[in-house]
This record gives sequence, C-alpha cells and structure tokens, in this order.
Amino acid sequence: MFSDNLETIDGVSIFPIIGLILFFLIFIGIVIWAFKADKKYIKKMENIPLENDNEESTNTENENEIQ
Repeated sequence: MFSDNLETIDGVSIFPIIGLILFFLIFIGIVIWAFKADKKYIKKMENIPLENDNEESTNTENENEIQ
C-alpha cells in the first residue's frame, strides 16, 4: 500500500541513500569520539550506576530538617 504511493513520487529513491549516509556518518562520529574520549571521563561515567546515593539523600534530609 505505502510502496505504491511512494513509487509515484519523483526522486523518492534518494531518501534511503541519504538516510544510510547519515546513519554511517553518525556511527563513525560516535566511534571516533569513543576512541578519543578521556579515559578518566569514561571511568567516571561507567561507575555512576554503582555509586552510593546516601550522600544525596542525607543532604536532602538535612535541608528538610532546617526548614
């Protein structure tokens, strides 16, 4: 159904090619960024889910007690 409608549009075949090129450019950009990124930054980001949230909760509790 949709392919029949798209076939009537002149020059529609360029859109998949543009989409593929954009995908590969973004993918290559992310791969380059991953290799050039600061290793300390990567370690910090990788440990975020494992960090203890007690510091944040105690700070919030202390602020609530003061008010």
